[in-house]
Amino acid sequence: MRRTSKIAAVGLVVALALTGCGRSDTGTSKPGSGTSAAADNTICKDAKGDTKVGLAFDVGGVGDQSFNDSAYAGLKKAVSELGVACTTGEATDGEAESAREDRLRTMADAGMNPIVAVGFAYSEAVDKVSGDYPDVNFAVIDGFDPTGDAANDNVAYLGFAENEGSFLVGAAAGLKTKTNKVGFVGGVHMDLIKKFEAGFTQGVKAVNPKAKVLVGYIQESDLKGFGDPDGGKQVANGQLDRGADVIYHAAGGSGAGVFAAVTEAGKGQWAIGVDSDQYLTAPDDQKAHILTSMLKRVDVATFDMIKSVVDGAPLKSYSTFDLKADGVGYSTSGGFVDDIKAQLDQWAEKIKAGTIKVKTKP
Repeated sequence: MRRTSKIAAVGLVVALALTGCGRSDTGTSKPGSGTSAAADNTICKDAKGDTKVGLAFDVGGVGDQSFNDSAYAGLKKAVSELGVACTTGEATDGEAESAREDRLRTMADAGMNPIVAVGFAYSEAVDKVSGDYPDVNFAVIDGFDPTGDAANDNVAYLGFAENEGSFLVGAAAGLKTKTNKVGFVGGVHMDLIKKFEAGFTQGVKAVNPKAKVLVGYIQESDLKGFGDPDGGKQVANGQLDRGADVIYHAAGGSGAGVFAAVTEAGKGQWAIGVDSDQYLTAPDDQKAHILTSMLKRVDVATFDMIKSVVDGAPLKSYSTFDLKADGVGYSTSGGFVDDIKAQLDQWAEKIKAGTIKVKTKP
């Protein structure tokens, strides 16, 4: 089983802890969805099957409009198509590490296999618990090995090729810009977010070599860069003032400020969302300005992990869900990229075929 070194793992802990991209810690739910897994967990109540899946949610549970909802969609597909039974558990904001461990142990003791934990915050708990249950298969969405020295062959770390998805929305920006100036707003200036920047810039340049990409980061190293809508708005306004008419954010909660700035700038200005289809959850006045979103398909990773166990060949070690695996992509809600969809799909096919190698660094 491939393991990162301890130094590399520590670096990854810091990187993932700072991103804030793709998960919500607010506990906010969309109308009618319920505020927790328990409130909307009818699928597990009625599901029956020989394979019993445990899904450990991050903070927010079902209704978070992000990673938890996407993972739950993957579970629902597994119940429907694979005939599995299931149970879920939800994290609470600020809970102790021991609470995550207890949640996983309770599922393992109840016979759940596999157990899928949503979010990197479960990495430490999974590393500790999985050693005590060698016959149970565990997976961590965006997870990592925190020690680098324990070969737990029953753990899968499920990551994503964010650079490839970012290439496609970069191509959309390059095709849609009228000013030949587009913007990228990152939450924190760090390697993981620069991966988004690299793919986006490459996509812009691939379709529009004349276009200039204006790059701005809210913070150099402070975690607050992913929870600062005012900071996101300030950076976006600076790019709008310099002529950008399409801005892509990889800034977590700070992206709300980017959307606000673009909406206030008026007709002809576009924003691009990240991780989930942000058009679907944006206020009505912002929808007309959200060109597309870079999708991170947590539902695909969750379903594939469950299917691998059902098929008797459980995923292990590190897996990257890229374009070829339908792990990343772009949204079409609103119909704003319908006229260029064929071109974007052609670029996607080139990436899948390996004709185009998408950079991970600017």
